[in-house]
Amino acid sequence: MPVCKPVKNTRGKKKEILYAAPESGIELANFEEAASYGDKPYSTYFKDPAHGILLLKGNCIEVLNRARENSVDMIFADPPYFLSNGGITCHAGKMVSVNKGKWDVSKGVKENHEFNLEWLKACQRVLKPNGTIWVSGTTHIIHSIGFAMQELGYKILNDIAWYKRNAPPNLSCRYFTHSTETVLWAAKNKSSKHYFNYKLMKQINNGKQMRNVWEISAPAADEKKFGKHPTQKPVELLKRIILASTREEDFVLDPFCGSSTTGIAAILLNRKYVGVDIEEGYLDLSKKRLEQAGKEKKTLFCREGKAS
Repeated sequence: MPVCKPVKNTRGKKKEILYAAPESGIELANFEEAASYGDKPYSTYFKDPAHGILLLKGNCIEVLNRARENSVDMIFADPPYFLSNGGITCHAGKMVSVNKGKWDVSKGVKENHEFNLEWLKACQRVLKPNGTIWVSGTTHIIHSIGFAMQELGYKILNDIAWYKRNAPPNLSCRYFTHSTETVLWAAKNKSSKHYFNYKLMKQINNGKQMRNVWEISAPAADEKKFGKHPTQKPVELLKRIILASTREEDFVLDPFCGSSTTGIAAILLNRKYVGVDIEEGYLDLSKKRLEQAGKEKKTLFCREGKAS
């Protein structure tokens, strides 16, 4: 299956194939209008219909509970890990605080699980019948996420072990060095007939079935030139997830969008994207990155239906 939709560019002597812009204006408008009835629970922070991009500022649960039901093909969520407890960690070889913000402060095991249930239920509502969701997390929350998915009737498809080959060391020397995150992939319910681009994943993996252990480095320096989110994911990870579980022009949602790595991958792979976040600073970072990705997309070519 083609990764991108070829469009011939005849302006130059050399024939070039460019990514086509998704026909997304109607879908974005419907999503936005449906979310705004009654007391508006969000504001539109950034919109780029040409690339099928929409950023909303607000509480994702409130937004999704009012958004159009059965409207999203795929969700990637990187929720709070609830690690901001005054401890320390290592970053770039230096000892730093683990505190990321009020949004990452734990309210207790029971309360954290109730939160996971609430936002996962809101996500399940907007997923299409055959839609899927990917959720990334460390051991601190991923077991709650998995249990909540089972409680809500999701169908868990895979647990991906994302191995970070450049993970920071453990400063306390009391534990094994944390070098993985788990990414759960689940379908909306037991009746869902999820999409999986098996052939492409096998092709990417040199002709062999792709396993559920993915070795992908943390975000590179050029992915942080506008700033960074404390739990920012690498573009390579999101591109693989999107390619594995969506088709071109599908609708991708990120309810905790942060720096919008999901949106970057969506732009580059010709998918529509809605990102939601409550922090204006991260939305501003997202906007800058998405605008840059839109510019870079114009220089990307497709050959034989594959990204160069």
